[in-house]
Amino acid sequence: MTFPVVDPATLDVVGTVADGDISDARHAVDAAHQAFRSWSRTPPRRRSEILHRAFELMIRDRDSLATLISRENGKSLTDAAGEVTYAAEFFRWFAEEAVRPGGDFGESPAGGTRTLVTHRPVGVAALVTPWNFPAAMITRKIGPALAAGCTAVVKPAAETPLTALAIAALLTEAGLPDGVITVVTTTDSAGVVGAWLNDERVRKISFTGSTAVGRVLLRHAADRVVNSSMELGGNAPFIVADDADLDAAVAGAMIAKFRNGGQACTAANRFYVHASAKTAFVARFGAAVEKLTVGPAADGSAIGPLISAAALRRVTRTVDEAVAAGARISHQATLPDAPGHFYPPTVLVDVPADAAILQEEIFGPVAAITTWTDEDELLEWVNDSEYGLAAYVFSGDLARALRLGEAIDAGMVGINRGLVSDPSAPFGGVKQSGLGREGARDGLREFQETQYLSVDWPA
Repeated sequence: MTFPVVDPATLDVVGTVADGDISDARHAVDAAHQAFRSWSRTPPRRRSEILHRAFELMIRDRDSLATLISRENGKSLTDAAGEVTYAAEFFRWFAEEAVRPGGDFGESPAGGTRTLVTHRPVGVAALVTPWNFPAAMITRKIGPALAAGCTAVVKPAAETPLTALAIAALLTEAGLPDGVITVVTTTDSAGVVGAWLNDERVRKISFTGSTAVGRVLLRHAADRVVNSSMELGGNAPFIVADDADLDAAVAGAMIAKFRNGGQACTAANRFYVHASAKTAFVARFGAAVEKLTVGPAADGSAIGPLISAAALRRVTRTVDEAVAAGARISHQATLPDAPGHFYPPTVLVDVPADAAILQEEIFGPVAAITTWTDEDELLEWVNDSEYGLAAYVFSGDLARALRLGEAIDAGMVGINRGLVSDPSAPFGGVKQSGLGREGARDGLREFQETQYLSVDWPA
């Protein structure tokens, strides 16, 4: 059985892949379990060399990988190329972390013993990734898993499986042994992932996706007490203070809102602009939005389609409801004459602070702007959300920006910049936005268990 992969910009079929089932899921675990003993005992330097070679191969193939991402995901070629570079960096970062596993040694307070602390690979890991960053979400999980000595079974999103298969092929070219990573493409996500969570040989689940699905997986993982990492939804606030550099704020807003057409968990959704800066900010921001070109990546467009017809209907409905509730469309880009799932980049103003659109993850190219004057009230609005992944603060006073950032319930805050993702930094959120961190040393620890040896040491 196979299923088609469709370009959301043209609605053309760009490829077909195997439609894996529960049996395939179990076979993948068989391979990962069999490979685990050897891989976990592979010297860290060798694991590092394979990861570094994979980094080099991704950079070598950057253009072809970017084209592949654009075809199955729809994002612009500029965004896709940027994603490949970012994704490859996780292989390079964790190649370096693989040879620095850390540990500790010391005398116990009572004396007579020494404590030796080590970190061991958690075991076979199940990695489940979304469609919006089909390269980066794969490497951000595979990189630390391999560096730690884990083997893995991987289920990419059904919308974008081709990139995952291409990266797996590059890992094989880099020298990764058979069975260490197995990709299962499928339209039966619940069946495949459920089979993994029911398999006693799987000791780790790392998931990136919606909070609703994350809750289901956590309940399932609890039955066997499976080590779990969850990178879930977001509803990022974007704060513009009265003393902000508006040119910098607009430039940051364009990145934070429109990267990947707003289809990012870190995307700015709620814009809180100080009342004294609103007119100037909206004019400059709106002018930049109107200049955005929308259409297929092959045409050189800056903004691609939404991932599906369902996503287009949802974003359309969300904006229509906001306008019906009092918001106003101040600026929009022009839609192309094309068959894909396109929605025009849109600026909404006069959005009430309690509007429904400010309480949900838009996941589309829509910026909803409200105004503020009182800082305490602003922070109440900002933190009145079940999500706490990313936030952005623009202020000309760095001390003030830092104070605001520390007061926000979010795992990551961009201060005077519209991008927070970095392989060397711990990516993750608080509240309903997830558990654990990806990237940095924290990302490696997510795939390790701590063990200590208590050694008799007579005085």
